[in-house]
Amino acid sequence: MLEATVKKILQARVYEAARETPISPAPMLSRRFNNQILIKREDLQPVHSFKVRGAYNRMAHLTDEQKAKGVIAASAGNHAQGLALAAKQMGVKAVIVMPRITPEIKVAAVRGWGAKVILKGDAFAAAAEHAQELVEAHGYTYIPPFDDIDVVAGQGTVAMEILRQHSGPIDAVFIPVGGGGLIAGMAAYIKYLRPEIKVIGVEAEDSACLKAALEAGERVVLDQVGVFAEGVAVAQIGEIPLSLMRDLVDQVITVNTDEMCAAVKDIFEDTRAVSETSGALSLAGLKKYIQETGAEGQTLICINSGANTNFDRLQHIAERTELGEQREAILAVTIPERPGSFKKFCRTIGKRMVTEFNYRYADADQAHIFVGIQVKPGGEDRQALIGKLIEAGYPVEDLTDNELAKLHIRHLGGGRPRTEFTEEVYRFEFPERPGALMNFLTHLPQDWNISLFHYRNHGAAYGRVLVGMQIPNGDRSHVEEHFDAIGYRYWKESDNPAYQLFMA
Repeated sequence: MLEATVKKILQARVYEAARETPISPAPMLSRRFNNQILIKREDLQPVHSFKVRGAYNRMAHLTDEQKAKGVIAASAGNHAQGLALAAKQMGVKAVIVMPRITPEIKVAAVRGWGAKVILKGDAFAAAAEHAQELVEAHGYTYIPPFDDIDVVAGQGTVAMEILRQHSGPIDAVFIPVGGGGLIAGMAAYIKYLRPEIKVIGVEAEDSACLKAALEAGERVVLDQVGVFAEGVAVAQIGEIPLSLMRDLVDQVITVNTDEMCAAVKDIFEDTRAVSETSGALSLAGLKKYIQETGAEGQTLICINSGANTNFDRLQHIAERTELGEQREAILAVTIPERPGSFKKFCRTIGKRMVTEFNYRYADADQAHIFVGIQVKPGGEDRQALIGKLIEAGYPVEDLTDNELAKLHIRHLGGGRPRTEFTEEVYRFEFPERPGALMNFLTHLPQDWNISLFHYRNHGAAYGRVLVGMQIPNGDRSHVEEHFDAIGYRYWKESDNPAYQLFMA
């Protein structure tokens, strides 16, 4: 199977639509980590993503009859644009079914390549179901994003280019993982020609379907999938990709939101390219690999797999980069509520940059301050800072890894309610579409009162919302039944220390 896949990669038709992309050196990263770090620039494809390779190669295998009827796909992102371009190059009708929450920039890009766009449903599953209905009705050929051997072979041409462009030693190649099409094709080619090169998959920690499959020994469906890295937000690894790469992938690394944001910044500083979060995923994994193994003097290659991001999302990414580099500590510190306390606190932290300071009067004796403080990367300096504050008599709560604190509390003003009451607090991910809030409110019982609400638009398909509710005692045990019926992802935050310290 491995040899047959490599032959398919060598015979793949991709360059009628795709281009051979360069490998860019990353001099700043290389000096910082004492390794030669190289970035394969798939963001330079005509659709700013590698996806055009697999889409075009799959279409190159269509019969004349299939081409005459047209092709269809369900996609909210890069596969849609890749297929639209491939169809335009071949003069074939293309229909793309996208969820209604798809950002307008992606809808416009697909239409710009000449494809017909149908917006259906609030999530990918509804769009995929409608696409299959249209296949039955019109005889379109469905072009899958990853679970197809010709798609896999098209994506594998990325590895073919890397080994041709860099003939010297390569210690490891880091590849982003969503459904597995890219890593399956690349792993097959690399291991067949250069088995000494490590192939390392990188996944977002909240959509790690490959890691789950390898641990279980079979494909599994994740209960929930994070949406921050939309390009790899897949609940189940592809069947064909997994069968190919099961014995070819040396390691799988997972990274979090902050680490991806930091990698976006790293790519920009070395190449001036603005990648999407999933595009920077493999670099985030490369950095984590160096930190965990202490690798030095090696040649390490990662893939900038795409650059299709909304401009208004960059603000949120920028906010999280310092945390991703572990250069900022977010702390809740209790200081005495009296004149001179803040000055004394600043004297205690020494010559460190205060990056953020939030405070509102709430108590005559104590003040809870939300403070960001610059620290050295690695985590040791942050622990030393916390230890110094505790030694000086300050109660400290470390919120650096607290999502509620980073997404909501740091942006909330107004302090605590004047009168005492009981509320339950939940954090939700709302689809970014008209009517999403009304759908949420409609499912709540009429006697529930909204006591807290915070929302910020991050330029993504989903918005992050914090909601406080006054719930009658009789409904307390059934709260989450109502939320399950709505279908939005949620987390209970009533006991979160960030909420207790600043909002309760």
